Amino acid sequence: MTTTHHDIAAIAADLAPTGVLRASINLGNPVLAQGTPEEPAGVTVALSREIGRRLGLPVETLCFDAARKSFEAMADGRADLCFLAIDPAREKEVAFTSPYVVIEGVYTVPRDSPLVTVEDVDAPGVRIGVKQGSAYDLHLSRTLAHATVVRGAEGVEVFRTLDLEAGAGIRQPMAAYVAAHPEVRLIDGRFMEIRQAVGTPTTRSPKTLAYLNALVTDLKKNGFITDALHHSHQDPALVAP
Repeated sequence: MTTTHHDIAAIAADLAPTGVLRASINLGNPVLAQGTPEEPAGVTVALSREIGRRLGLPVETLCFDAARKSFEAMADGRADLCFLAIDPAREKEVAFTSPYVVIEGVYTVPRDSPLVTVEDVDAPGVRIGVKQGSAYDLHLSRTLAHATVVRGAEGVEVFRTLDLEAGAGIRQPMAAYVAAHPEVRLIDGRFMEIRQAVGTPTTRSPKTLAYLNALVTDLKKNGFITDALHHSHQDPALVAP
C-alpha cells in the first residue's frame, strides 16, 4: 500500500476522532478473542493493535460477551472499530472490509435425534437455540422456512435448558461442547459460512474504508492473520482466502 504521511494522518483523524483507536472486542466468540476484559488476546486484539501501530494511534479495547453488544458499541459511537460477521442487517451502520477469517455455523442435536442432515433441521416443530444477535441468529431468522429460532445468552445453553430439538453455533466451541457431552452430537456439514471482517461506521471517509480494506488484504497475504490465529491456539486454516 502506498500511502503518504499526510494520508495516514487524515485517515487516523477520521477513524479515531478522539485520538485513541477504540476497538470493540467480542470475547463471546472464542475463535476471535480470548482472555479477560482486562487482558484480552486473540486475532481481533492483534488486528486492533496492528491497525493502531500503522496509524500511529494508541489503542483501547472495549470488551463484550456477545456480538450484539459489540455491534451496539459501534452503533452508539463508543467504538471506532468492530470485528463482526458480515451481515445485511449490520451493513446499514457498519462498513465491512473483506473477511479475514471464515468460520462455519453448525448444529448440535440430541444423540438419538431423527435429524441427520442440515436440511432436516428446517422442519415444522423444530426449535433451534441461538445466541441472541449473533451472525447465525440473524442468518437463521432470515432464511429458515419452517423451524423456529429460540434466543438466549448462549445457543447451547438454550438448547440444553429448554430441551430444544437443535442448537446452533460456531464449529470450534460446538465441537468442544459435543466432546464433553456424549448425549449430543454434531450434524455433519454447515448451515452457513460466517465471514468475519473488520468494521467501522459507514460515516467514515471512502479513503479510510479503502485503507482498512487494503490493510486487511495485506495482513492476510503477509501471514499476520495466520500467525495471530496460531499464537492464540486457533486453526490457522480459518484465514479467509
